[in-house]
Amino acid sequence: MTDEVTDKVPLHRRTITFTAYECEDDGGSIDVEAELLDQRPWAEPYAGPGSSVAELHRMALTVRVRLADMTITGARADMGTFPHAECPRITPAFEGLVGLSIAAGFNRAVQERFRGVSGCSHLYELARLLGPAVVQAGISAKARRRVGAGPTHDPRTTAGVLGSCHIWAPDGPGVRKLEAGWRPGTGVFPVPPVETFGQ
Repeated sequence: MTDEVTDKVPLHRRTITFTAYECEDDGGSIDVEAELLDQRPWAEPYAGPGSSVAELHRMALTVRVRLADMTITGARADMGTFPHAECPRITPAFEGLVGLSIAAGFNRAVQERFRGVSGCSHLYELARLLGPAVVQAGISAKARRRVGAGPTHDPRTTAGVLGSCHIWAPDGPGVRKLEAGWRPGTGVFPVPPVETFGQ
């Protein structure tokens, strides 16, 4: 592989986007919208007027998650662009996400319900990726509330990230920074090295 800029035309482009919103009618829930877009930049547009690229799939999965226990309380799948007229018939199956908790066992439950002929491979991919996106959105929602409440810190607000990566290992830099007085959502970004907190 090389870092040179080339005039290569991509064979395939897949874009997956997650966007989360706080529910205005219920301060304890968030809506997470996931969209998968597959394109063939080299091909003639398949769709009607206004299309500039061959779009194979444009599919979305939206879930409502109760933050208190990270449980999915609502789910809806949609297909905007799909290869076969029958594809959208599977979208109601993804209401089966309701009741699942974004916790241990989530990936297994998604596999059991939607993998293979029980689902759609593209919506299944979005469902499979929901867990980490919802966790990060929950952390963002809590951070937003902290900003409004001032720089106080409750150690429980980091519980969702503990053990999630090398920074948040039990003896990792994130925990050591908290112990040294750092408060999430304050100071510069990225957060300076742990060694600077004792000075």
